[in-house]
Amino acid sequence: MKLALTLLLLIGQGCNTKTEKQENMGSDKSELNAIFPKGEKGSEELFTGNAFNIGLVDADSVHTTAVGNVYFEPGARSNWHIHPAGQILIITDGVGYHQIDGQPIEVIKKGDVVKCPPNVRHWHGASPDVGLQQLYIVPNTEKGIVEWMEPVTDEVYKSAR
Repeated sequence: MKLALTLLLLIGQGCNTKTEKQENMGSDKSELNAIFPKGEKGSEELFTGNAFNIGLVDADSVHTTAVGNVYFEPGARSNWHIHPAGQILIITDGVGYHQIDGQPIEVIKKGDVVKCPPNVRHWHGASPDVGLQQLYIVPNTEKGIVEWMEPVTDEVYKSAR
């Protein structure tokens, strides 16, 4: 119950809400604190580098929401993709990047909440030196879950520095 309330509060704060303490967090941390099992390695057709996914809540006709955890090793990232009903990311550990097509790359850290609008092309993943762990929430799965596109180029990824 306490976790559910905390998640609701985080989601209600909006996109990439950060406290001063979070802004000043060091990024020299090499080991992430795993909350959930690492899961299965993601397909090389959908991810660059090593990314691991575990589903936590399967979508069904009652909840119509998928929830899972992704662990990105340093340097790993998703391909470009869209979610027909959008996606919410809750960063639970590490440092990484998120980019909506046509916008600058954002640095994301533990405690950040990212709202990806419906049908908006984006990608996310770990920084080069520190892994990233995130919970993902995909609502209204009756509209579809994800549409995968091409890999994020090294040039785009490295432009985050």
